[in-house]
Amino acid sequence: MLSFVIRRLATLLVTALCLTFLVFLLTNMQPRLETLAKTQGSARMSDAEVQSWLVREGFDRPIIERYGEWLGVVPGWTREQTDGTMRGRCIDRVADPAEADTRCGVLQGYWGSSTRFQAEVGDVIAARLGATGMLMLWVVIVMVPSALAVGVLAGMREGSRTDRSLSTVSIVSAATPEYVSGVIFIALFASSTFGISPLLREWGLMEANILFLGNARSAMDQITFWNFALPVMTIAFYGMGYIARMTRASMAEVMTQQYIRTARLKGVSFPAVVLRHALRNALIAPFTVIMLQFPWLLNGVVIVEVLFSYPGFGWALVEGASNNDIELLLACSVVAVVVVLITQLISDIGYVYLNPRIRIS
Repeated sequence: MLSFVIRRLATLLVTALCLTFLVFLLTNMQPRLETLAKTQGSARMSDAEVQSWLVREGFDRPIIERYGEWLGVVPGWTREQTDGTMRGRCIDRVADPAEADTRCGVLQGYWGSSTRFQAEVGDVIAARLGATGMLMLWVVIVMVPSALAVGVLAGMREGSRTDRSLSTVSIVSAATPEYVSGVIFIALFASSTFGISPLLREWGLMEANILFLGNARSAMDQITFWNFALPVMTIAFYGMGYIARMTRASMAEVMTQQYIRTARLKGVSFPAVVLRHALRNALIAPFTVIMLQFPWLLNGVVIVEVLFSYPGFGWALVEGASNNDIELLLACSVVAVVVVLITQLISDIGYVYLNPRIRIS
């Protein structure tokens, strides 16, 4: 197992370097740099002024050298200005140039400076990622047990009325994107003139205008059931359909195996057969699917965070893209890449645990 993990970690490191370089290359293409110059300077800048701005900000050097600076393995650029002052990647971070480090990249904990938020990208990403992490945590708590329960109940008795009913719910869930279900949930639960809220007021069951809040910005200060339920429901409803369908298919296949029939013939009760013999084998395929949901959750929250005005990671990504904030876009992309690779590693290790035959091969 140890050698397996070491090999996976080595592969993860090489893949991370290749992918981060590709992302760095795409976010630092010449047209995007020219747009950044005009965004920070003036839209009427001439080509010569744009080139002068790029030289002044250190964007005129080879892409490999700039990638090394960003990564922190190459000393940061320095340049003397016309007024005699010194500027550079590391010098701009501190008040006194003499206190500047030689290297200041990702390996040193510096992700660059955000032109949109006028702050270090690391601080922006940490705050936004923490908000999205809380949202993802509650989504996973709601989505995974619900999806597994629906899939197991449907697969236990393939072809039954329960199977057909739960399969229909799973298909509807997987076929309804977040921007549709989110609008529907807001209309049903967060509208004062439509949906459930007017009925509950009419029946005297509540005094407030709305049952749930359609805006989750207040959850940044304090998370409550009323301001966090709708975004969690929106993401969980869409994600649980695919997991439930995979669990149902895997469970239905396992229930037809010979060892399940043998256990039933020995007099083992049906619940015991499901829990002791079928469930672990049925969870092998859904486990991989569940782990793949984490990268989707990180990137799929963009729509939900914008829809519910929740300033998390997806909201920061939208802000960075709409304001051409290259450093912030690069950091968001790299974080997404790292999350994908880490979840793949956890998926591989968990798959080995659930399926011991892989250890032999």
